Amino acid sequence: MTTWLQVSAGYGPDECTWVVARLVAEILAQAEAAGVLAECVESVAGTQPGTLRSALIEIADDEAFAEQWPGSVLWVGTSPYRPHHRRRNWFVQVVRVDAPDEQAAPAWRDDELEVSMMRSGGAGGQNVNKRSTAIRVRHKPSGVEVVARNERTQIANRRAALARLTLILRSRAEARRGAQQQAQWDAKGHIERGNPRRVFRGPAFSEARAE
Repeated sequence: MTTWLQVSAGYGPDECTWVVARLVAEILAQAEAAGVLAECVESVAGTQPGTLRSALIEIADDEAFAEQWPGSVLWVGTSPYRPHHRRRNWFVQVVRVDAPDEQAAPAWRDDELEVSMMRSGGAGGQNVNKRSTAIRVRHKPSGVEVVARNERTQIANRRAALARLTLILRSRAEARRGAQQQAQWDAKGHIERGNPRRVFRGPAFSEARAE
């Protein structure tokens, strides 16, 4: 089962976009350490170098790991951009994004897609490299290209690739409909402050126990 997590700064200032970038890196690092397949499949850059306004992370086949993250996340530290600012608590949000409804109308026409098969790689057993089960899908009008390779059949990988493509195109369409800081996914601008699920501190972004 694939799970998608949206990490967002909401309407927060540049400091929050700094936190989002570090949090995405932290989630991916913890996933790798735990042997969990996780990938950042879409991101929206912040105004400062190396920052992210939002990001979409795909987690494969590990519900327990994914469920450790949804909620508000607090970073306690001095602003990297305004060192004399009195504020020390900066909140961002992690939200679980529902998989696209397979019965809903797609965000494209069939002739807008370029679908190709490729050889799978990585973990998955002795047969994973013997058949071309991975699927690459390119949405020609936007240039968005996605690859799904974690499933064992072409049908399952095609379904996963189309779901990923749907979420990416949806986020981009919503971004175009509003201002730069408008929500790209539901609840993006409604960050809960207080009672954080996870707490990180200092420029090293070290995790601390949430109180």
